[in-house]
Amino acid sequence: MAYTTRRSFMAQSTALTAALLMPGRGRAQGDLPVLRAMPATAQLAPQGYPGTEVWAYGISGPGTVPGPEIRVTAGEAVRFRLQNDLPQATAVHWHGIRIDNAMDGAAPLTQAAVVPGDHFDYDFVAPDPGTYWYHSHNRSFEQVARGLSGPLIVEDATPWAGEVGSAARDLTLVLDDWLLDSDAAIVNDRWDDLHAAAHAGRLGNTVTVNGAAWPEFSLRPSERIRLRLINTATARVMSLALPELGARLIAVDGHPVAPRSAETLVLAPAQRADVVIDAPTATEQRGALLFDPGNGQWVDIAGFLTKGDAATATTADLRALPAWPGWQAPDLTQPQDEVLVMEGGAMRGLEKATYQGRTMDFRELVSHGMAWTFNGVAHGMAEPMFSARQGRTVRMKIENRTRFAHAVHLHGHHFQVLTDPHRDIRDTVLIAPDQSAEIAFVADNPGRWMIHCHMLGHQVSGMMGWFSVA
Repeated sequence: MAYTTRRSFMAQSTALTAALLMPGRGRAQGDLPVLRAMPATAQLAPQGYPGTEVWAYGISGPGTVPGPEIRVTAGEAVRFRLQNDLPQATAVHWHGIRIDNAMDGAAPLTQAAVVPGDHFDYDFVAPDPGTYWYHSHNRSFEQVARGLSGPLIVEDATPWAGEVGSAARDLTLVLDDWLLDSDAAIVNDRWDDLHAAAHAGRLGNTVTVNGAAWPEFSLRPSERIRLRLINTATARVMSLALPELGARLIAVDGHPVAPRSAETLVLAPAQRADVVIDAPTATEQRGALLFDPGNGQWVDIAGFLTKGDAATATTADLRALPAWPGWQAPDLTQPQDEVLVMEGGAMRGLEKATYQGRTMDFRELVSHGMAWTFNGVAHGMAEPMFSARQGRTVRMKIENRTRFAHAVHLHGHHFQVLTDPHRDIRDTVLIAPDQSAEIAFVADNPGRWMIHCHMLGHQVSGMMGWFSVA
């Protein structure tokens, strides 16, 4: 597989409710660890470039990009006090967790955003093992792009790591896409750029892995490693490859899958993939994580160097992850059928749509910063798209009638992708232009839940709604 050099890539790319909960009213009692949202500096560009001013999360220390990795075991509580030291209001969404509605962090639907200087207490149980993440959910198109995200790892209650055929250890790789100027500063005067929002979104020119350009990770010869890949970009679909490492997929969006080949992967914004690789048997051999920026030229964004004493080679077949004990498969005998039609954007536009209770033509919609719709409604937060009785199976056809891909995310639930040949269980589904997908889920989590495109410029310019479960 041919790919360009690191330096040539840099040269090319840089031409560089439930009732609303008010801040401070969370349910947790007593002393909590503080998750602080604050300004910080990160070395996103290679050494030799200045550090980049970012917004970041920190726990008992300065903010880092990505935010500190939070690890719990399935069934344990995640308990943090969010302290807002930013100049904007903010909130934290715990992406992919089947969570109590009041703890979802989906401002303004499930809580009021936390104003500067104030705090909010998050206290919830993480029921399902897997790879998740946390990120801002207020002005997320800006705040996530400035750095407000981090990994949330829920370990298996049933042993897997270290068992016969499993991985010896795991490594979290947070992938991000930054729009930087020639001085490695975030381009911050185009947050309301409707032209970008009406196209593919705010695409960057610098890709980082764990907050660094081209990091290198050490593997022991013959070592079997679980990679937890998380796409935290606000718009960039990540096409990835792991050649010559025997990569096999074992989970998507946190949910286990039967192990299958994964030399190449496509991760939409917010999607995750757990992949097992086997290190080469000899020392000083180098593997790579490759990325296609969209021109078919694979570039190296992270390296894996084998060195040190050899691990005991694993000859057993790859061990599948334990099944989720609390997952209820949808019953498709008599589902509640819903349709989500996505329209608008550049090169298609809208003749008319509803926004804030009024029917508007495309020109007037654009004057309000709207370019996209769900079922003919732009940013429809006044009333639910649909309501489902608790325990009901919902089957939804999602139609993409636009010229751009969209990553549709449901809060509080995982769903089965019925049109996927593997029928994977996900919380975010990527739908190509002029294509459709069919999903099904059991509406087993009561509350008011957001549904939106995770290309965050698309979300703020119309692709946002919610559904209720009661």
